Amino acid sequence: MLRKIASVTAACALAVLAAAGTASAAPQTAPHSAPAMAAEHPHHHLYKGRVIARTGLLVRSAPNRNAPVVGSLDYGQTVWIECKVNGQWVDGNPRWYKLADGRWAWSSARYIANIGEAPRWCR
Repeated sequence: MLRKIASVTAACALAVLAAAGTASAAPQTAPHSAPAMAAEHPHHHLYKGRVIARTGLLVRSAPNRNAPVVGSLDYGQTVWIECKVNGQWVDGNPRWYKLADGRWAWSSARYIANIGEAPRWCR
């Protein structure tokens, strides 16, 4: 009888360990991906856009063309947007989007088409 109880207890312990190992082996989302940010910060609502500049789009440290370039985006690339501000005018458009790609940098809204609703204003 004691052997039977010990066997059942051992089997249950192995099942628990196996389940824990499977859960810890699950793929993790990249720390700076926008969907992960939205999950970590539920008060942040992110918006989507698509780059429409045929030659690509520069990402800057502030909402103007004189700010240092911190990266670039490819034509057709989908981006996550935190919010918008008025900044330097670019081809008749003063709006700049604060991108939620881990850098929290800026790109001209003139070259990003909204997918869904337009981003809210930054506070």
